[in-house]
Amino acid sequence: MPALRPAVVDGLFYPAAPAALREDIDALLAGARAPQPSRPPKLLIVPHAGYSYCGPVAAAAYALLQGLPAHGVRRVVVLSPAHRVPLRGLAAPTAQAFATPLGEVPVDQAALQALADLPQIRRDDHAHEHEHAIEVQLPFLQAVLDDFSLVPLVVGRAVADEVAQVLERLWGGPETLVLVSSDLSHYLRYEDAQALDRATVQRLLARDATLQPHEACGAAAINGALLMARRHGLSARLLDLRNSGDTAGDRERVVGYGALAFQEADA
Repeated sequence: MPALRPAVVDGLFYPAAPAALREDIDALLAGARAPQPSRPPKLLIVPHAGYSYCGPVAAAAYALLQGLPAHGVRRVVVLSPAHRVPLRGLAAPTAQAFATPLGEVPVDQAALQALADLPQIRRDDHAHEHEHAIEVQLPFLQAVLDDFSLVPLVVGRAVADEVAQVLERLWGGPETLVLVSSDLSHYLRYEDAQALDRATVQRLLARDATLQPHEACGAAAINGALLMARRHGLSARLLDLRNSGDTAGDRERVVGYGALAFQEADA
């Protein structure tokens, strides 16, 4: 991979023109229906389909980051499933930055170097080359945060403890946000998807770290993040739950989208 990981799904999952992309994101954020939390989120679960499908649900999560103080989130750890390549463990890129139509996001190389001794971590540009699940989160992050660095990790076959071990090293304080990029059920009929996704959300709210891939494509990453949520005493809140039948019309084979926030419990 070159020093810059270019956008690869602009014009497909979201607009390629910067002005149109910013307009879409502003409209989605304006329509977000999640109330402001008493504390900023530490962990978010956000869907990663095209914006016309999951944009309103994703915006419910990103609206929580609007208006944070300039000294707030300075680093975002994004975990995504491996959609394109078979992968054992977690893959980090060698790229110095990720590009979107809204600009470049620097990769936190020091953070990645701090993971280098973990056996489940590998440098694998192939896993990132065509992976959309990290890329589609970046324009939203660019819209709601000031300057921030990125720790992009594609998660393949990995147990929850392996993912949690990585997150423990990256956890940090309020300057670090952890974001798991994941959709929920895939290609079920509308009513069946609703039932499965509601059951999955109840397990997420209970911080049940035993999700399976048919319940969420990012199950491996989610399970590790939920272990950390339990370890650090984070409380969970559902922000929005819909599927593509709600947003794009076709209800024969839908994909589920959920947005959840985890934050430190009020004292």
